[in-house]
Amino acid sequence: METWYYVVVSIDGDYANLKRTDIESDDIKLVARALLPAEIVEGSNLKYEYFQYEII
Repeated sequence: METWYYVVVSIDGDYANLKRTDIESDDIKLVARALLPAEIVEGSNLKYEYFQYEII
């Protein structure tokens, strides 16, 4: 299983926009907040591994 790293770019209601930080990419990923840790804020760094997001 791969490990990916993201930063929370923005939060819009029930969704958050995430940007990969472990590779060079301008793509933004829209993720339901129900799948993310409740404590996230804009600028939070996340690790995605084994189908789970974790604040780092």
